[in-house]
Amino acid sequence: MSSGAADFEALLRQALAPVEPPADLAHRLESTLVSLTELAQEELDAWELSAMRDPRNWVRPVVAAVVGASAGTALVVLRVRARHRARKQRSKNPIELVERTFQDAVEEARRILRRR
Repeated sequence: MSSGAADFEALLRQALAPVEPPADLAHRLESTLVSLTELAQEELDAWELSAMRDPRNWVRPVVAAVVGASAGTALVVLRVRARHRARKQRSKNPIELVERTFQDAVEEARRILRRR
């Protein structure tokens, strides 16, 4: 019976072993988020104000706005998080780290909005 328990423990250890993400995962995620924000922006640009009289036409612009805002926010978080270690080394205390992180997030959001 103890050999069954040892086998189970070995299988459990193997199943719960940490898995390294692919090296290009961050790049693929960033390019997908950029594509989503650009597609949402194109959809909103093509939208005609005169079509808003009919509530059935509201779905596409609302979905485009939600997708664009969500992807843009995720893109800001991804880029700010990628630079976290450098900011942490330059900061003298936790308050300064929070200030630098906030400033970095604001600058990144401005960069994304400027491209639109």
